[in-house]
Amino acid sequence: MTPESETQRPRPHAQTYLAPAKVNLGLSVRRPRADGYHEVHSLMVPLAVGDELAITPADTLTLTVEGAELPTDERNLVYRAARAYLDASGTAGGAAITLRKRLPLASGLGGGSSDAATTLMALARLHPAPVNLPALARPLGADVPFFLLGQSALAQGIGEVLTPLPVPRVPLVLVNPGVEVSARDAYAWLDGEEAFTPELDVEGILAALGDGREVPYHNALQGPVTARHAPIRDVLAALEGVGLRSPLMSGSGATCFALARNDDQAHDAARAIQARHPDWWVVATSTL
Repeated sequence: MTPESETQRPRPHAQTYLAPAKVNLGLSVRRPRADGYHEVHSLMVPLAVGDELAITPADTLTLTVEGAELPTDERNLVYRAARAYLDASGTAGGAAITLRKRLPLASGLGGGSSDAATTLMALARLHPAPVNLPALARPLGADVPFFLLGQSALAQGIGEVLTPLPVPRVPLVLVNPGVEVSARDAYAWLDGEEAFTPELDVEGILAALGDGREVPYHNALQGPVTARHAPIRDVLAALEGVGLRSPLMSGSGATCFALARNDDQAHDAARAIQARHPDWWVVATSTL
């Protein structure tokens, strides 16, 4: 084949995928387990904002990361998820993956877990094979099965026992002050300082989401985390200060959110917070 004909060969087309963030509409930590994890009771909801993955067929597996300084080998969840799928499927080919980070790191939004789940689903489309995706998801992280499910769910166990639940679309504002919080640390602080919490009032939460009342949720990790990170307390105050309702820290933090009456209020509130705190990450979005 001549060089000219090589240049005329069409390049494989990259498929792009949203790896959605999540918030915890309440997080109750029930008890510690012998394996070092904790039993939780949480309403987890995907959002209309997240990271982006671009995946192209290739002879081998490669990963490029844009928007953050992250490893591109087996230390990265996306690479591990892709390697796990390719090995399980017996696929001879690979994939060229570009991860475009839009979410803050270590932010309580599930970014890495969502990236991994999205990678599994994308490669199942690119290289179809009778592979058990949930079995591949569980060893990658406690939140990966949730993102594989692709809808709101009540999460129990360590987060892997999922009961799908319909949650109404709700506009909200996300704010992260640039603080990274280790989930391991957050749970360790809970053991040392806070009592474990009762199960969430899921029916009450869903009813309040639907009619615009204050939402009766709580986050068991919020107290010990905000005690050590004053900027997160400032974020919660800022969300309340612009008229949003029911501010709460998501997961182990540091991202917090609050609910808006409609999309216009969410965007106006986000602009107001960003103007006062230009160094914060602020996004108006909604539940999916």
